[in-house]
Amino acid sequence: MTAQTPLSAEEQLELELGEQARINADDWSGAVAPGKAKNFGQSFGRLIGLLKPHAFGFTLASVLGALGVVLTVWAPKVLGEATNIIFAGVIGQQLPAGSTTEQAVEGLRAAGQDDLANVVATAGVVPGEGVDFVRLSQVIILVLALYIVASVLTWVQGYVINVIMVKTMWRLRESVEAKINRLPLSYFDKVQRGELISRVTNDIDNITQAMQQSLSTVVTSVLTVVGVLIMMFTISWQLALVALVSLPLMAVIFGIIGPKSQKAFGIQWRKVGRLNARVEESFSGHALVKVFGREEDSRAKFKAENQELYEASFKAQFLSGIIMPGMMFIGNLTYVGIAVLGGLMVSTGQLRLGDVQAFIQYSQQFTQPLSELGGMAAVVQSGTASAERVFELLDAEEQEPDAADAPAPADGDGTIVFEHVAFSYTPERPLITDLSFQVEPGQTVAIVGPTGAGKTTLVNLILRFYELDGGRILVNGQDIADLTRHDVRARTGMVLQDPWLFAGSIRDNIRYGRQSATDDEVLAAAQATYVDRFVHSLPDGYDTVLDEDASNVSAGEKQLITIARAFVAQPSVLILDEATSSVDTRTELLLQHAMAALREGRTSFVIAHRLSTIRDADLILVMEHGDIVEKGNHEELIAAKGAYYRLYNSQFEQAATDIDAELAAGDDTVVTSSVEAGESETDDAIV
Repeated sequence: MTAQTPLSAEEQLELELGEQARINADDWSGAVAPGKAKNFGQSFGRLIGLLKPHAFGFTLASVLGALGVVLTVWAPKVLGEATNIIFAGVIGQQLPAGSTTEQAVEGLRAAGQDDLANVVATAGVVPGEGVDFVRLSQVIILVLALYIVASVLTWVQGYVINVIMVKTMWRLRESVEAKINRLPLSYFDKVQRGELISRVTNDIDNITQAMQQSLSTVVTSVLTVVGVLIMMFTISWQLALVALVSLPLMAVIFGIIGPKSQKAFGIQWRKVGRLNARVEESFSGHALVKVFGREEDSRAKFKAENQELYEASFKAQFLSGIIMPGMMFIGNLTYVGIAVLGGLMVSTGQLRLGDVQAFIQYSQQFTQPLSELGGMAAVVQSGTASAERVFELLDAEEQEPDAADAPAPADGDGTIVFEHVAFSYTPERPLITDLSFQVEPGQTVAIVGPTGAGKTTLVNLILRFYELDGGRILVNGQDIADLTRHDVRARTGMVLQDPWLFAGSIRDNIRYGRQSATDDEVLAAAQATYVDRFVHSLPDGYDTVLDEDASNVSAGEKQLITIARAFVAQPSVLILDEATSSVDTRTELLLQHAMAALREGRTSFVIAHRLSTIRDADLILVMEHGDIVEKGNHEELIAAKGAYYRLYNSQFEQAATDIDAELAAGDDTVVTSSVEAGESETDDAIV
């Protein structure tokens, strides 16, 4: 057995992250993106239930469709009468004039032409007379009128159904959007964004397409089958039975291929969701992919998942494509049987030629809608598989709704109290077990600690992004669990480590913090946060439109805009999560002065890794494993020489190590610049 090469730290981290992503994807796809609809009947019934608000319109469309079908089904019968007129005229010209039909029949029988005698006896032939063109023209005009009116009714029916479908899908999208806003933040922690986007876009589009294609076709086809059956039995029950033989054969095809096609379409849409997640991940981290030279790996993974989607799509389309040709083949066999038997019945005088012609048309009208229903079955299966994915999103567990009688936020000085707070993302991995502390009004509280200690979780609990497992958080003596989430968050401003800006002008992005802010207030916030310094270098100043990723401004400028947005919001509680991590040292110092003014009279929580930026905090909380292990101001914690002291010294020890390495390398220029930068930063901090 050969020894395995140990993985590097980077490879081990990538393996763990990739495995966790796979587990999350499998959990999500298994729970919400099944390979086959769990309950086709229930999901399809719920899909049809979306049309309930448009019951009147759907009834109107059904009535119009029924009238159109009646006229369309009646037309072959009338057209068969035109054939009978022509046929009777042609035969009549060949018989001697002046004799009656009975005499002509007897003469033909006496001559041994029994088959022709039977035809003459049943065809309405008048010996010696040709085609009655007056009556023929009347019949043709009637047929044209029937087809024209039927076409108009069918068009109106299609228009009404399309209007219904557009409005129904509009309401479905509205429901999905509203649902997403009601989902807890924990839901998005375990769902891939690409998969979620696929359900909101691709699946709803597929439902729309399936419903628009199938609904009008299904209604018209079912009505046509019923109407044609009635007309066929009125003409000849023997030929009608021949036509009905096709039904069990078509049922066999649909019963065998249908379930397999349904399963294949479910797998196809699951693969679409996974591929979208892969594309979204690659595009959002495109720069990182290039930095680590993983383009080939990214392309290989995309190629593999794209191949899986190709195979799943090919199988789904192949299986669904078999249904309609199979239906048409059986329909053609039925057509042959009707033509042969009908010809024999005409020759024996049991039917007129026009009746057989009408019956052949009816047989085509009978098998065609059945074939269309078979083809639509695949579309409906695909649409139902997508609908089930959307319904599972709509059925996802929502955050607990706010109480209808929730009290208004109490006035007060802004005291925040944590009382024995317990919280964990998953029950098997406790994070915060028993956390208690108090923040006085106007204090600046810095939260420090190693990665994973629970710093960001702490501020998320203040905003009620997650519900507590135990204990409570009080603001002005009120439990925030009793307030509405809007009231809890309305008085809080937050600046994240990763800035988020939307596609719009810089002015609108700043005003996003408070929509009622005037232009003067926006300008004041921009000046206070040093946004005004770089805005004037942009082509349109404050009206400069940021693109989708705000790539036309730097990372530091993005952060300045987000700080200005918090400034203009005028919050009573301010949360800064590494808010200055994307700016240079000089700008950071200016921002600290700006945020000092912003924090004036407000309770502030600052999450920081660079401890030199929070030396002036009123209270520093040191967290480890979800618990506060130390608290106090900078001088007190340094004097205690505990966890904070070790964290603080570790940053300067690293700086000293870097300088020693540079001295050993003999790079005096670099060392000099580093020392000067350090002295400058120290001087700035002292100032």
